[in-house]
Amino acid sequence: MKKTFYSLSLGLACLASISASAQTGQRAILPANGQLPTKVANRGCAAMEVLDAQLAANPGLAQRLSAIEAQTARYAANPVAMRTTAAVTIPVVVHVLYRTSTENVSDAQVQAQIDVLNQDFAKTNTDASLIPAAFAGLAANTNVQFALAKRTPTGGATNGIIHKVTKVTSWSSNDAVKNSKRGGDDAWDATKYLNIWVCNLGQGLLGYAQFPGGSTTTDGVVVLYSSLPGGSAAPYNKGRTATHEVGHYLNLRHIWGDASCGNDLVSDTPTQQTSNYGCPTFPKVTCSNGPNGDMFMNYMDYTDDACMYMFSNGQSSRMNALFATGGARVGLATSNGATAPLTVAATSLTLYPNPATDQLNIRTAMDTPASNWTAKVYDLRGFEMKQTRTSASGTLDVSALPTGFYQVVLTDGVNVQHQRFQKQ
Repeated sequence: MKKTFYSLSLGLACLASISASAQTGQRAILPANGQLPTKVANRGCAAMEVLDAQLAANPGLAQRLSAIEAQTARYAANPVAMRTTAAVTIPVVVHVLYRTSTENVSDAQVQAQIDVLNQDFAKTNTDASLIPAAFAGLAANTNVQFALAKRTPTGGATNGIIHKVTKVTSWSSNDAVKNSKRGGDDAWDATKYLNIWVCNLGQGLLGYAQFPGGSTTTDGVVVLYSSLPGGSAAPYNKGRTATHEVGHYLNLRHIWGDASCGNDLVSDTPTQQTSNYGCPTFPKVTCSNGPNGDMFMNYMDYTDDACMYMFSNGQSSRMNALFATGGARVGLATSNGATAPLTVAATSLTLYPNPATDQLNIRTAMDTPASNWTAKVYDLRGFEMKQTRTSASGTLDVSALPTGFYQVVLTDGVNVQHQRFQKQ
């Protein structure tokens, strides 16, 4: 069994050790530039390489990660907090970056990916029945769910999916896909939304994610467009790439700890020698972890999509700590991004007296002044009559108008109404 948590100083040492071990573990190759993708031969995740680069570029990040580990330890040590943790629904915005029509995945395929995430994180995936009996009691409903955003950061309505054409042939893990100036698309407020970028990743990469603690401008998950459910990246086309990467986003490490018999900071996942590929036969014993062997069906291993189908209770605890008091992603728990903005039906306005001589009153259906509406008056030929003006009390001064019939266009900035009146 692996020890789960560390003191602050030991946590920093662990981070340094993980970064150093990256040089020898089985890791995805980072594309230096945008090249055409090769066939996906094995699962390639660049999350740890991205973390290594961020640690090298930002000395303060190690301290933040250590603080996150300390808060995670406090949460895991508090059984009351763990028992009372409420389910969290994370608002998601999906940025689809495409150069060809094939890369422009449909809204239905995006929704299918959200469905897979919800099933996998709730342990309602149908293949959960395949979990070996030895690990079945450790399989977790994580209490984390996902919903496409219904509200933009500025309060407007949205379906949570952005389709944006780009001239970029393929993307690397250098975060250019998250930058509009580099041909990508800027993140929405990462304290309120999970940003997922769907694009054509190069050199066989399936995806990468940013761990909690990094910059909000690059926070989120990137996945290969053909890894979405029904995509062409078989055997990685059932949506489990996003499940794996969102696991990283929620503070999970690779199950083998990115080192030979390494540490993933979770106590109930067996120590294993390295990553597993394909569909191993149970049990696969490594690192003296018999008789049950590797938990290769865990989403944080590198097996085929069809052969990964569980998170553990310990992994669930790490995720849930992020949404507790002091957690690194607590803002997601209170975000209203998945709640549609309130739509108020346009009020039917009344103008009186009609005919009018000097003042035309603008009233709502409840006979209150329509003080938030402005009016422009046009003659029957369509020329604007600029000698009229609307007051803050909801009246229209028409005293300077010649006798005749007029069209008035009323607006509150969202709704528009057209009415007629007569000036005597």
